[in-house]
Amino acid sequence: MWTTEYSAVADVSPEAVWAALRDLHSGVKLSDNSDTFELHGPFAVGTEISVTPQGQDTFKSKIIELVEAEVYADQTAFGEVTLLFRHTLAPLGDGGTKVTHRLEIDGPRADEVGPGLGPQISEDFPAAMEDLFAAARLRNVTQAVSGS
Repeated sequence: MWTTEYSAVADVSPEAVWAALRDLHSGVKLSDNSDTFELHGPFAVGTEISVTPQGQDTFKSKIIELVEAEVYADQTAFGEVTLLFRHTLAPLGDGGTKVTHRLEIDGPRADEVGPGLGPQISEDFPAAMEDLFAAARLRNVTQAVSGS
């Protein structure tokens, strides 16, 4: 197995980050750089998603873990390996959230494929995380202004 992860701290609640994460995986683009997601059913374990990364072909993924405001994971079969993407949200005492985005590449060729493919996939984790946090902050401001 080959793994990498990236963690960052948001100055908003896990619920705000979760809402932005749910929006993204439900088809709402968070920025011009966001991958495009198309949900084929409810936002729930077992639902398939079409994912189109910037400038690449579309592939299918399946939601395999979902605990509101805590964890989201989807898995993609890619030849002889599987790609598992997991976002874990941890509340902080100051009202913020630590978010960890983990990529696991597993399967019979993971040790061979992972060192080349993994960094290509995960190089945008920091920028994607900033887009996620910006969307969460915007959602917080919008909710505060509307009073909901």
